[in-house]
Amino acid sequence: MSAMSDYLENEILDHILGTGAYTMPSNIYVGLSTGSFNDDNSGTELTGNGYARVATTFGAAASGTASNDAAVEFSAATGSWGTVSHFGIFDASSAGNLLIHGAFSASKSITTGDILRISVGDLDITAA
Repeated sequence: MSAMSDYLENEILDHILGTGAYTMPSNIYVGLSTGSFNDDNSGTELTGNGYARVATTFGAAASGTASNDAAVEFSAATGSWGTVSHFGIFDASSAGNLLIHGAFSASKSITTGDILRISVGDLDITAA
Protein backbone atom coordinates (compact mmCIF):
# COMPACT_ATOMS: atom_id res chain seq x y z
CA MET A 1 0.00 0.00 0.00
CA SER A 2 1.23 3.50 -0.73
CA ALA A 3 0.03 7.03 -0.07
CA MET A 4 0.84 10.47 -1.44
CA SER A 5 2.39 13.03 0.86
CA ASP A 6 0.55 16.26 1.71
CA TYR A 7 3.13 18.08 -0.44
CA LEU A 8 2.38 16.00 -3.55
CA GLU A 9 -1.39 16.08 -3.03
CA ASN A 10 -1.32 19.90 -2.96
CA GLU A 11 0.99 20.12 -5.99
CA ILE A 12 -1.24 17.82 -8.06
CA LEU A 13 -4.45 19.59 -7.03
CA ASP A 14 -2.97 23.00 -7.88
CA HIS A 15 -1.74 21.66 -11.22
CA ILE A 16 -5.05 20.04 -12.19
CA LEU A 17 -7.16 22.97 -11.01
CA GLY A 18 -5.00 25.53 -12.80
CA THR A 19 -3.74 27.40 -9.74
CA GLY A 20 -0.12 26.25 -10.07
CA ALA A 21 2.16 24.19 -12.24
CA TYR A 22 3.84 21.03 -10.96
CA THR A 23 7.17 20.22 -12.55
CA MET A 24 8.08 16.57 -12.26
CA PRO A 25 11.40 15.88 -10.53
CA SER A 26 14.40 15.13 -12.73
CA ASN A 27 15.15 12.09 -10.54
CA ILE A 28 13.37 10.22 -7.79
CA TYR A 29 14.95 8.36 -4.89
CA VAL A 30 13.88 5.55 -2.60
CA GLY A 31 14.49 6.09 1.10
CA LEU A 32 14.06 3.61 3.95
CA SER A 33 12.70 3.68 7.48
CA THR A 34 12.14 1.33 10.40
CA GLY A 35 8.76 3.01 10.99
CA SER A 36 6.11 4.74 8.97
CA PHE A 37 6.65 7.95 7.07
CA ASN A 38 3.60 10.20 7.43
CA ASP A 39 1.81 12.40 4.89
CA ASP A 40 3.38 15.50 6.48
CA ASN A 41 6.91 14.02 6.01
CA SER A 42 7.28 13.24 9.69
CA GLY A 43 8.83 9.91 10.54
CA THR A 44 12.46 8.93 10.73
CA GLU A 45 14.50 7.99 7.68
CA LEU A 46 17.55 5.82 8.25
CA THR A 47 20.89 7.57 8.73
CA GLY A 48 24.50 6.42 9.05
CA ASN A 49 26.09 3.00 8.65
CA GLY A 50 26.51 3.38 4.89
CA TYR A 51 22.86 4.25 4.23
CA ALA A 52 21.93 6.59 1.36
CA ARG A 53 18.83 6.97 -0.81
CA VAL A 54 18.95 5.24 -4.18
CA ALA A 55 17.78 6.73 -7.49
CA THR A 56 15.21 4.64 -9.33
CA THR A 57 12.76 4.76 -12.21
CA PHE A 58 9.21 3.56 -12.68
CA GLY A 59 7.30 2.38 -15.72
CA ALA A 60 4.12 4.05 -16.89
CA ALA A 61 1.11 3.42 -14.66
CA ALA A 62 -1.55 0.92 -15.73
CA SER A 63 -4.80 0.23 -13.86
CA GLY A 64 -3.78 2.72 -11.17
CA THR A 65 -0.41 1.11 -10.36
CA ALA A 66 3.19 1.85 -11.36
CA SER A 67 6.15 -0.41 -10.56
CA ASN A 68 9.89 0.08 -10.50
CA ASP A 69 11.34 -0.81 -13.89
CA ALA A 70 14.90 -1.21 -12.60
CA ALA A 71 16.26 -3.02 -9.56
CA VAL A 72 16.87 -0.82 -6.52
CA GLU A 73 20.05 -1.80 -4.68
CA PHE A 74 21.32 -0.07 -1.57
CA SER A 75 25.00 -0.14 -0.61
CA ALA A 76 26.15 -2.72 1.92
CA ALA A 77 25.35 -1.71 5.49
CA THR A 78 28.44 -0.80 7.51
CA GLY A 79 26.49 -1.28 10.76
CA SER A 80 22.96 -2.15 11.80
CA TRP A 81 20.09 -0.37 10.03
CA GLY A 82 17.53 -2.09 12.23
CA THR A 83 14.40 -3.74 10.86
CA VAL A 84 13.48 -1.90 7.66
CA SER A 85 9.72 -1.88 7.16
CA HIS A 86 8.82 1.28 5.18
CA PHE A 87 9.86 3.23 2.10
CA GLY A 88 9.55 6.80 0.92
CA ILE A 89 9.88 8.18 -2.60
CA PHE A 90 11.67 11.55 -2.56
CA ASP A 91 12.51 14.20 -5.17
CA ALA A 92 16.12 14.61 -3.99
CA SER A 93 19.03 12.40 -2.90
CA SER A 94 18.93 14.09 0.51
CA ALA A 95 16.43 16.47 2.12
CA GLY A 96 13.93 17.43 -0.62
CA ASN A 97 10.26 16.52 -0.55
CA LEU A 98 8.59 13.25 0.35
CA LEU A 99 6.30 12.35 -2.56
CA ILE A 100 4.91 8.91 -1.76
CA HIS A 101 5.33 6.54 1.16
CA GLY A 102 4.31 3.05 2.13
CA ALA A 103 5.11 -0.18 3.91
CA PHE A 104 6.92 -3.17 2.47
CA SER A 105 4.94 -6.42 2.46
CA ALA A 106 7.62 -7.90 4.75
CA SER A 107 10.16 -6.28 7.08
CA LYS A 108 13.86 -7.12 6.85
CA SER A 109 16.54 -6.83 9.51
CA ILE A 110 19.65 -5.24 7.99
CA THR A 111 22.98 -5.78 9.75
CA THR A 112 26.63 -5.19 8.81
CA GLY A 113 27.36 -6.38 5.28
CA ASP A 114 23.71 -6.86 4.27
CA ILE A 115 22.51 -5.37 0.98
CA LEU A 116 18.84 -4.49 0.61
CA ARG A 117 17.59 -5.12 -2.94
CA ILE A 118 14.20 -4.45 -4.45
CA SER A 119 13.78 -6.50 -7.63
CA VAL A 120 12.27 -5.09 -10.82
CA GLY A 121 8.51 -4.83 -10.42
CA ASP A 122 8.50 -5.38 -6.65
CA LEU A 123 7.97 -1.75 -5.59
CA ASP A 124 4.35 -1.02 -6.53
CA ILE A 125 2.87 2.45 -6.17
CA THR A 126 -0.93 2.47 -6.27
CA ALA A 127 -3.28 5.42 -6.61
CA ALA A 128 -6.47 4.67 -4.77
